[in-house]
Amino acid sequence: MTNVTPFPHQGAGPGPKDGQVGFERLELQRIMDLYGRMVSAGHWRDYAMDMGQEAAIFSAFRRTAERPEYRIEKRPALRHRQGMWALVGESGQILKRGQELQGVLAPVERKLLRIVED
Repeated sequence: MTNVTPFPHQGAGPGPKDGQVGFERLELQRIMDLYGRMVSAGHWRDYAMDMGQEAAIFSAFRRTAERPEYRIEKRPALRHRQGMWALVGESGQILKRGQELQGVLAPVERKLLRIVED
């Protein structure tokens, strides 16, 4: 139990090309805030995060044993093209893409307002 094993290192310098893409603190805080509100509204029950070399993905589930209802993807390689943020629906279609996380989360925020009003 006292042995510490370091993570394997991919390249010489830090950054998405050499290692793992992740969420920054403020990005994750915004995503988790939305997740918490959807859970309290009774709509989402579980989440998963996947951090790879090309993308960081946050998946939100209605039930644990099914496909995610939404995936929020951060792909820094697309920063100067379509935008590094994408909101992907349950069937894999891209619902929204952009440079700002706030704009990409807007359709889910509107859905939350409809859930609360009902």
